[in-house]
Amino acid sequence: MSAPKLSKIDQQPATLRDMVQERMREAIVEGLFQPGERLVERPLCEQLGVSRTVVRETIRYLEAEGLVEILPGHGPIVAVMRWEDARQIYGIRRLLETAAAEQCARNIDADISRKLEAALKRLQEESVGKTRGSLFRATSDFYQQVFRGAEHHIAWDIVERLNGRISRLRMLTLTSTQRRRPGIAYMEDICAAVVSGNPEAARIAVECHLDAVAAIAERVFASEGDLQ
Repeated sequence: MSAPKLSKIDQQPATLRDMVQERMREAIVEGLFQPGERLVERPLCEQLGVSRTVVRETIRYLEAEGLVEILPGHGPIVAVMRWEDARQIYGIRRLLETAAAEQCARNIDADISRKLEAALKRLQEESVGKTRGSLFRATSDFYQQVFRGAEHHIAWDIVERLNGRISRLRMLTLTSTQRRRPGIAYMEDICAAVVSGNPEAARIAVECHLDAVAAIAERVFASEGDLQ
């Protein structure tokens, strides 16, 4: 079995580290590197065309995001995710996202509405025939507009630290055959409720979405076990 390949980064701009982090994150989220798989520095350096220092910094950053584990005497591996981890992440999302959606609805004005609807439009475009990585970025951008509209900047910092693991769960539910309703429909409901200036409707829309995806994830974990 051949080792997974990452495309080489030919140019090295000032944001090289960010580019490597994004590429590695997407490789883990999309399953190019499997949970429990070792992340060996030399092949990663060769595949990406970057130094060991950049790879090591990236691995440390992804460890902080919960996507990588460092095992004593074994080195870095792709982190295994368990239902208990997922359950806690959905619980944190419920607290932060419902509060942000409610406050964003209270703060709604023409500028917030324009930015949120533009983010939804990008998400709708990315949900049709685009890569999962671009879809996840568009989803994150949509939520970022909700948190910005709510002025919940600290809460968004927390969400960003969880985004890698959130994206892994999105991949799990996105590929499930148990979906009764497409994810974009929930985003449209959230946007409509927030833009209408109805905090209660915004909270309910977020809760409906999280209830649906958490139920799918729980069933998948129950039938397939840990993400490993």
